[in-house]
Amino acid sequence: MWFFVLPAWPSMPCRCPSCAHERLDWLILCIQSGRLYGTGRYCGGFPARPAYRRCLTSPWGNEDTQQLIDILGKYKVKATFFVVGEWVDKYPESVKALHDAGHEVMNHSNTHAHMSQLSKDEIVADVEACNDKIEAVTGVRPTLIRPPYGEYDNNVITAIRSIGMEPIQWDVDSLDWKELEAPEIVERVTKRVQPGSIVLFHNAALHTPEALPTIIEALLQEGYTFVPISQLILPGEYHTDYTIDHTGRQCPV
Repeated sequence: MWFFVLPAWPSMPCRCPSCAHERLDWLILCIQSGRLYGTGRYCGGFPARPAYRRCLTSPWGNEDTQQLIDILGKYKVKATFFVVGEWVDKYPESVKALHDAGHEVMNHSNTHAHMSQLSKDEIVADVEACNDKIEAVTGVRPTLIRPPYGEYDNNVITAIRSIGMEPIQWDVDSLDWKELEAPEIVERVTKRVQPGSIVLFHNAALHTPEALPTIIEALLQEGYTFVPISQLILPGEYHTDYTIDHTGRQCPV
């Protein structure tokens, strides 16, 4: 399971099926435009809400991973892919291909568990197990995680931050996992996206490869650019360098 993120400048919880062992969350598309106000659904506590960049995420099989890499490469777009540890076990060559193509490979848990039902120690153990697997393939240890199902509470946030990681959410769900036709996916995403949005997509979704080029071209035409999520998050210390408003957006001090 994996997903990828692309931030763009002119600029919800995951509803995907639970068969995580055969999936990967991918495509967090972050979009920025003009000014950086914050991050699209950066979990600063809870609840989280959209901010000023966009991402795409997705969690399924491996049938179209190379096709998606090729599409992103055509437009020189770099994304962040959130992968489940068990997907890394099964498809290490695809994880390496994502990394070699210049995309970020981040954490989507090791077993796709409901983290809100786990203790702090169990969350840390699960997340670190996935980190170990990704680092073994890519040589880079993840710093971001998208909690499975988009579920989180204060315990989840505290556990994740205790190991120096940050949780990520999204504000635009393509619903591609519902096998919507490509035109429906395009309309859904392009009408909802805004500066700082994070858009959720899935690999192995039936019409995503068909819809993605049209979405990217439309957003580029509107003046958006795309960057990985790590380039979307404001650096520094909470309260000193940024605050997080009631919608979950990072705001520079």
